[in-house]
Amino acid sequence: MQKLKKIDAQTNVITWFEIPVADLDRAKKFYETILDIEMVKRKDGDHESVFFPYDPNVVQATSGRVTGVLAKSERHTPSANGTIIYINATPSIQAVLDRVEAAGGKVLSPKIQIPPGFIALIMDSEGNKIGLHAEQ
Repeated sequence: MQKLKKIDAQTNVITWFEIPVADLDRAKKFYETILDIEMVKRKDGDHESVFFPYDPNVVQATSGRVTGVLAKSERHTPSANGTIIYINATPSIQAVLDRVEAAGGKVLSPKIQIPPGFIALIMDSEGNKIGLHAEQ
């Protein structure tokens, strides 16, 4: 029998995230624009989601890599209250912040230095408060 790995100081506690959206296409365009990435829309039954970049051959929970989706459903409502997830803004947080307003979002706080790197808060096109993090 294979022994299961326990969560410890070397294990990511977060393995997956979902950002609630009202308009999948608008949110997809927003995140693709500010992060300069390509996202994939996928439909599973009645649910349609937009995936952040990922490798389908990697098991997220054990690889240490975290990814997620933009999700539209009756169970999810965009909100500026509650948990804040921080998205990787590498290589430059300022470059991402500079694209936020033109993409339909709002910068809530400028970059703030924290060891190691910088963080900032934005409001996305759907009304979610989202954190950004990068080393520069």
